[in-house]
Amino acid sequence: MMRLFSLSVWLPGLLASVALFVLMVMTFADVVLRSVFNAPIEVAADLTRLLMAVMVFSVMPVLSGRNAHVSVDLLDAPFARFRLSRWRDAAVCLFCGAILFLPAQRVFDLAERSRSYGDVMEYLRLPLHVVGWFIAVMTLITAVVLVVRGVLLIVAPRLAGSAP
Repeated sequence: MMRLFSLSVWLPGLLASVALFVLMVMTFADVVLRSVFNAPIEVAADLTRLLMAVMVFSVMPVLSGRNAHVSVDLLDAPFARFRLSRWRDAAVCLFCGAILFLPAQRVFDLAERSRSYGDVMEYLRLPLHVVGWFIAVMTLITAVVLVVRGVLLIVAPRLAGSAP
């Protein structure tokens, strides 16, 4: 079970890393080919959109589970003074997790509409609904992770852990 959990945390990071690396190499090659040979990579726009979606949405559940998002700590001192930090974090996780169900549903609906229309990427000819499904599923997983983290912060704070 722990091996499966470790894989579910490691695999999205690897996927995002590969997407970022491919995006960097493709951008470099596109700039060189465009500038030197006046021959840009025609699929660069499609690949950029695809790789950005993969990069952002593949790691969203992992970052949420680890509480590793960028945050502003303007109100940390008052919450810490009254020992309410855990309750604040639980409320934020539960609220964000609950509210993420709405965009997940909406993106899934848009992906289904795209599938019914037969929409494809301009150059790659990949079906757009597959990307929409990926975004919807990863957003839904993120919502579940945040709700579980919020509940754990309330009932078993040691299991919730924190960012390193």
